[in-house]
This record gives sequence, structure tokens and C-alpha cells, in this order.
Amino acid sequence: MFDWLVVGAGFAGAVLAERLASVRGERVLVIDRRDHIAGNAYDEHDEAGVLMHRYGPHIFHTNSEAVFAHLSNFTKWRAYEHRVLGKVQDGKLVPIPINRTTVNRLYDLALTSEAEVEAFFDARAEKVAEVRTSEDVVVGRVGRELYETFFRGYTRKQWGLDPSELDKSVTSRVPTRADNDDRYFTDSFQFMPADGYTAMFSKMLDHPNITVMTGTEYAAVKDKFPHRRLIWTGPVDEFFDFRFGKLPYRSLRFEHQTLDQEWFQPAGTVNYPGEEVPYTRISEYKYLTGQVHPKTTITTEFPAAEGDPYYPIPRPENAALYKRYEALADATPNTWFVGRLATYRYYNMDQVVGQALATFRRIEAEVPQSAANDGPLLAAGD
Repeated sequence: MFDWLVVGAGFAGAVLAERLASVRGERVLVIDRRDHIAGNAYDEHDEAGVLMHRYGPHIFHTNSEAVFAHLSNFTKWRAYEHRVLGKVQDGKLVPIPINRTTVNRLYDLALTSEAEVEAFFDARAEKVAEVRTSEDVVVGRVGRELYETFFRGYTRKQWGLDPSELDKSVTSRVPTRADNDDRYFTDSFQFMPADGYTAMFSKMLDHPNITVMTGTEYAAVKDKFPHRRLIWTGPVDEFFDFRFGKLPYRSLRFEHQTLDQEWFQPAGTVNYPGEEVPYTRISEYKYLTGQVHPKTTITTEFPAAEGDPYYPIPRPENAALYKRYEALADATPNTWFVGRLATYRYYNMDQVVGQALATFRRIEAEVPQSAANDGPLLAAGD
């Protein structure tokens, strides 16, 4: 008999499971259909002994002191500021996001002030009356040439759509800078778990009130293990048996390679914006982890239309479809939908943690703690 069944052992599920078990003293069963905990943040040592991320690079960054403090209960940290280079025309490697160094290298200029760079952008920008699409965002800020160099091909590969077909939120996430700051993120807290993400999740879920079952489907346990309430972090459309049709996602395919050399590239990630290659980026993990090792492991990312759901596709018709599922979710008793897939939104890791902590506060305010004589909830929706 469990007080809670938590479906998904990623950030949303693990954070809530730990809070429910340690703060409320309730019994929690955590399941995941994959053979491991930690969701997409899962890391492991490969056969060569290099610590790598099975699902591509995950770099922790946040401006939330509360989120950072909470996760610090389960890990020590290694300071790390991620840097990304773009391999563009003539094989040049330039900083991404676009900054003063990017402009100077691309155009053989010697701009020295932010005002000069802003004037450079302004002279090329094509202002639009209403910014609606991802193309509008970039062309309206830096002009068509830089848009073509950095954004159009990359976006077409990543999303399978032209930027003119995508919501403005996609490219709005990537800033354009007039200074020389070459960090990919500018958050107040930029760190990596000192022993890796999987170790952090292991500590989070190491509680006598928590039972973890990996390689387990929800359908196999929902009636087998009585539970009073449910946390669902999987795809919301799957929970409702795709009643209104599938919500569209983009997926990724990862090609991992261990190389018999100490380093492969000059930064943690190198982006390939051009459509002459089918992949979007290559990442090298030793930059992220600080590991000293004579070999190195890299991951090449290939966007895909089919596969595990990674990125909700931000188009108006998809948002409308999600709203129909959201209405069903809101009407489902004793069930909380949390995380990227359950709410059909793109979240950074810290945002998922923040959402999970906010959900726990709501549970604390609304749900009485379970008592031994409470009746069981035999299956979700009963």
C-alpha cells in the first residue's frame, strides 16, 4: 500500500517523491519505464571510464537561490560556465550566442564598444510590424545574413520546420550580445553536480519511505500496487490514451564515440548551423565534468521526427490541442501532472525543479497527510 505512485524518475518525479517521503512521511512508489533513474539527465561511466551523458549534455544553471539550495542537499557542486562555438563559413569557429567577438571574427572588424556593435546590428536589422515567428525575432534584431548563418539551417534541422513557421519563443531563448561575454548562460548559479547527476538522484531517492522500480510501465503496476494519489510526469496525451490525437514532439538520436585522444574540440559544445551536415552539435563531456582522463567521449546529436519525446513543437495548433488535454488533467482527481511532458512545455532543469517544489507546496496546502486507515486509491481516476 502506497500513499503516492510517482510515474517518472526524472527531476519532477524525484523532487516530489523526496519531499513527500521526507517532509510528509508518506510512502512513495517511483517507477520509470527506462532502466535507470535521473531521466534525461542520466549520466554514467562508459566502457573507457569517461563520465558521459546518455541523452546529450545537461548543464545546470539557475537564477533561483531556492532551487540551487534545495538541490545542494543532495550534491556538492563543481563550478562550470558553458561555452559554445559555432562552426560556420570557411570552418571558422565563433562564439554562440552572437557577441562582439563573433562579429569581429566573421567580418574581420575591430569593433571595441557595445555601441559600435549595436550600430552594426541596427544597420542590418529588418524591422517587422509584428514579431510573430522565430524568423521575425532574429531578422528584426541582427538582419538576414546573420540569421542565415546561425539560425535558419540549425532551426530547420532541429525542428523540421523553417523558422518562419515556428513561434517566436524558439529563437527568443538565444540572446544576442554586444559585449564580449562568451558564456552560453549568464545565470547567477552555474554548476555541475560534483559526482554527476545520477549520484545526485540516487541520494535524493535514498529514503526508507521511497521504493524505486525501473524498467517498469505504468500499466503494469497501476492496479497491482494500491496507491491513494498519483504524480504523472510522462506525456499527458499518453495518460489519456491519445484521446484527441498525439501531441507533436521533436526527438533526438545520439551517436556516442570514445576517442583515443585527450581532447577533441576547443569547447564543451560546437554547433553546426549549416544544412550541409545532418547533425546540430557535438559535445565533449570532460569540459563539463572536469574529469582527467587520457581518452575523451563525444556525442553527436541528430534531430529526428520519431523517437523519445524531447521538445514540444511550439505552434498554435499544438497549443490548442494541449489545452484539450489540460482540461482533462485538471478534471482528474487525486492526480498531479508535473514536468515537461505532462505540461507540454519546454523547461530547463531548474524550472522543472521549481515547478515540482511549487506543486509540493500546493499539495501541502490542499491535501491532508495520509493516515493508516485512509482508503486506498486502487487505480488512477477511480
